[in-house]
Amino acid sequence: MNNWSKQIWAKTKVFFADFSKLKWIARKGNAIHPFWVIVHKEISDHVLSWRFLILISIIALTCFGSLFTALSNFSKAVKPDDAEGTFFFLKLFTISDGSLPSFFVFISFLGPLLGIGLGFDAINSEQNRGTLSRVLAQPIHRDYLINAKFIASLIVISVMLFALGFLVMGIGLIAIGIPPTPQEFWRIIFFIALSIIYVAFWLNLSILFSVRFRQPATSALSGIAVWLFFTIFYPMIISLVAKLLAPPPMAYAQQTIHYEKLINALMWILPNQLFSDATTTLLMPSVRSLGPLTMEQLYGSLPGVLPLGQSLLLVWTQVTGLLAATILCFVLSYVSFMRREIRSR
Repeated sequence: MNNWSKQIWAKTKVFFADFSKLKWIARKGNAIHPFWVIVHKEISDHVLSWRFLILISIIALTCFGSLFTALSNFSKAVKPDDAEGTFFFLKLFTISDGSLPSFFVFISFLGPLLGIGLGFDAINSEQNRGTLSRVLAQPIHRDYLINAKFIASLIVISVMLFALGFLVMGIGLIAIGIPPTPQEFWRIIFFIALSIIYVAFWLNLSILFSVRFRQPATSALSGIAVWLFFTIFYPMIISLVAKLLAPPPMAYAQQTIHYEKLINALMWILPNQLFSDATTTLLMPSVRSLGPLTMEQLYGSLPGVLPLGQSLLLVWTQVTGLLAATILCFVLSYVSFMRREIRSR
């Protein structure tokens, strides 16, 4: 074999070697990452479970009830001299006649049940069945499991809330015949995103209880107990504190303002209060402040609505608080799971 043939043969071997490497890389690239395999499995488990069907049925029925109430009272709520007269579409989410709460109030009340229902048995149920140790015996990272459970539940919650929000917008568009303005559309989008963050807080809290407690019933009752405390008992405690610390009727203005700021700071510990204040500001553009104002601050101000950017700046404190609480619960559950003994007892 001459030199020319040897060169051709050498280049042919190099070509086939490179081609084999490319085929191997392609096969590896087409393979699904183990993390997303767990995510897909958790999403299918959630969607096909009776628990999810019951939760979404309850939330959908209550939201449609609030939408029916809003449409029935829409003509009464729209007034010519209203500062929010141009924001017709937002009233679908805020109108209430007293018989049923508005749409965002239902989300504030039922959102925690959705988060608790999807996360209270995320870890302890698999450990009790003995599947947790089998899954982690595979060549996957340990944190893939808890991260995938959170991401899968968050995807399910996001899809459900966006579907409900767009369904309400679609029915409202057909009923009133007025399309939303771009500012109304983006306010509703930010409201849905804020609702996802709010439900994610309760989801992470329930996952934390699922890691800390071995029995799913105990973790579910713990999540419901925290929800009831924040919803019922904590406001009662704050009202008692407010009566004890109330300034005298002839108190100075600065003393009254400090008192109001203290009560607001105590109420802003509640996740549902943060969510309520933020959604009220986003869905009611006429809200210009979430705290007490002095006469000097009100002097010279004209009644009107805030643009979207100013409303977002106004609720940035509440959004940051919800995000911080959500991240804190996730970090606690992550650290607890990484240190947890997973072998069946």
